[in-house]
Amino acid sequence: MKTSRRPSAAHDREILRLAVPAFGALVAEPLFLLTDSAIVGRLGTEPLGGLGVAGQALATLVYLCVFLAYGTTAGVARQIGAGDMRAAVRQGIDGMWLALAIGVVLIMVGWPLTPAIVDAFGASPAVAPYAETYLGVSLFGIPSMLVVLAGTGVLRGLQDTRTPLYVSIGGFSLNLVLSVLFVLVLDWGIAGSAWGTVMAQTASAAVYVWVVLRAARRHGAPVHPDLAGLKTAATAGFGLLLRTAALRVVLIVGTSIAARMGDAEIAAYQVGFQVWTLLAFALDAIAIAGQAITGRYLGASDIAGTRAVTRRMVWWGIVSGVVFALLILLVRPWLPALFTSDGGVHDLLFASLLIVAVLQPVAGVVFVLDGILIGAGDGTYLAVTTLLATIVFLPAAIAAYRADAGLIGLWTAIGLWMAARLVTLGLRARGDRWMVTGAVR
Repeated sequence: MKTSRRPSAAHDREILRLAVPAFGALVAEPLFLLTDSAIVGRLGTEPLGGLGVAGQALATLVYLCVFLAYGTTAGVARQIGAGDMRAAVRQGIDGMWLALAIGVVLIMVGWPLTPAIVDAFGASPAVAPYAETYLGVSLFGIPSMLVVLAGTGVLRGLQDTRTPLYVSIGGFSLNLVLSVLFVLVLDWGIAGSAWGTVMAQTASAAVYVWVVLRAARRHGAPVHPDLAGLKTAATAGFGLLLRTAALRVVLIVGTSIAARMGDAEIAAYQVGFQVWTLLAFALDAIAIAGQAITGRYLGASDIAGTRAVTRRMVWWGIVSGVVFALLILLVRPWLPALFTSDGGVHDLLFASLLIVAVLQPVAGVVFVLDGILIGAGDGTYLAVTTLLATIVFLPAAIAAYRADAGLIGLWTAIGLWMAARLVTLGLRARGDRWMVTGAVR
């Protein structure tokens, strides 16, 4: 068995080399919808509302299919660690074929259900036609969008987070140009915005396919669909799909309960949650580095190296969480005024930000350990324990609502959810069962 005693400084360089570009790519992705919002907003309130409804449906889909990136990262990184570049590229290609297959199925299923999906998201009669138009066109971009997710996972597994950053920036720029052309110049309406996004996503997917095909030719990896490989990719992603669905339940229920508390509460909750989400991007970047590094070390059967880099990444998570907590406390006195002049919302947000700040160090460790276990291919454990944490959250959130505990009670329930994840992930990381070595878990 190999051993590794690299100094902390070397681990830090490795983590930052992967995490910093990953953070840039994570931030660049939401700019697609932000760009569309700025352009479609010029068409009127109803088209902008339609974009909001369709955007939520698409965001839910992306969130659930993120396993295509995470599962591919872990599998490819293991093969890299084992020194088999050909198998690494082959496994990445399997993930991209799976993404394409899922995308085609989603078009076939989603097209006739477009009106029902829009209705399920609560669109008004005035907004619904615009939402249906945008979603109907956007469905044609779903295969490309999923190929981008899988392609991102391939390159992360290959220890390359710079190329996904460049592709994200290029895709965002192309989307901006096409949306301006189609909506403001050619007057295609909201459909023009959707077509611009579809074309930008297709171009991004084409870049990933080109990059991976070059790697396949260089290392002699076959590129045709392989049934066994598709099955392996789907099986590896199933646990991550359940994990992600459980996380989504928490987000949806939290928003739903805040909305039932009142208009001021939902307004304050959304702002507080956006602050949480922004900081989560930075923590998730460290987690992505954890996925790639952990998979590579375990693929190389380097237990000592895995332990060392795990400790270092947890340290990064703690320090980042503490820094973010202090940052929130620093801006807390004046931050609410940036979003609202409503005194009631101001007071609710001011109180909520205190809990958001307290939870940051916990979130730092949870995000990092989650990424490390994803990199180890420990999807089944992540699925089970995330479901357990969600079960902890649901009664706590409902009890907070019934006890009229307000947003403090709701954020406390989120804190219990994070604490449950911290305990289960921490216990797993302290043991050895997740450290399965070799090219295949």
